[in-house]
Amino acid sequence: MGSSAKRKKEKQKDFQKPKLKVGKAKAKPENFTDTSFRSKAIVLNQQSLHVAAPTSTSQFQHHLSLLSSKSDNQRRDSLAHLTTSIVARPVNSPLPQPVSMILSPLLPLLLDANNHVRSQLLKLLRTLPRADIEDHVAQILPYVRAGMTHLAADIRVSAVEVLSWMVDAAGEQVVRCAGGWIKTLNCFLSVLGWHTEESARWSSNRASFGKSGSQGRPMVKVLAALAEFLEAGVGQPKAAPGESPEQEEGASSMWPFPLCDTAHHMGSDSSAPFAYLNLFGQPRDEEGEMYETREDRYRVFSTRFLPAVERGLKSAREEGGELGRASSGVTKVLKEALAYGAGP
Repeated sequence: MGSSAKRKKEKQKDFQKPKLKVGKAKAKPENFTDTSFRSKAIVLNQQSLHVAAPTSTSQFQHHLSLLSSKSDNQRRDSLAHLTTSIVARPVNSPLPQPVSMILSPLLPLLLDANNHVRSQLLKLLRTLPRADIEDHVAQILPYVRAGMTHLAADIRVSAVEVLSWMVDAAGEQVVRCAGGWIKTLNCFLSVLGWHTEESARWSSNRASFGKSGSQGRPMVKVLAALAEFLEAGVGQPKAAPGESPEQEEGASSMWPFPLCDTAHHMGSDSSAPFAYLNLFGQPRDEEGEMYETREDRYRVFSTRFLPAVERGLKSAREEGGELGRASSGVTKVLKEALAYGAGP
């Protein structure tokens, strides 16, 4: 009887309504499952809403600041926006920012690991005014040389393409600046594997890249850039457009007597005509010197680099194909330089 009453009392307990005290929540069942959720949100402490759209200059500055982003796509898209802004500006209008401020965040991207970022960077550099590049050659060259001696073959090829653009845009200023002649030639020999004792310090690899997967196209690009670089350094000087070399030599005869060879004594048009004196800079060694005349550059080239270049060109001709045709361009420049009388 006792067990039966106890069992009956337990059954009635399930149907009894619990008495709740004031301020106390109802107890949850044992099999309760929490199905509530909370969405994440971004809370800004300060928000600024403007009716007017940002100016093109502010957008340009904003995308310049995004070039240091960790996202490859962000850097590439920012470079594309900057390129479009420069190309789409009105004719003869100034750039949104000075070239010096534009180059500062751009130059580190020469060593970027992403191929798309470097290719977009080259497109942007080609849109800059050529007249402004001449004054910033000394700022760009150290990054180019660092890229030419990089461990990654793609970065080396991209750096050579940038150097080719510099020679096309600035011409002789590339080889005249401090370290622009000897140091850059050492980098060329390192990339090509034509090492001398000096260039061996720039790279320990005997061959920077081979033909596998690219049929030697990187070597062809480097040889083409080397031909352009030597043409700017020791090639035959070009006359002004519409003017023959004879007219250029006889230009001094236009001055009245007793003025003789006055054109050779006129002040330089360069922004820093006495930079070669290095009055307030650090002492330079032979590699960091400025070689402003073609004769000085050819003298250094013939004594330090000519034997190694001739050996390399000979081996390139023996391989034939595109590589052999590219080496003929370098050979032609050297022959013209010697025929013009730049050699000793």
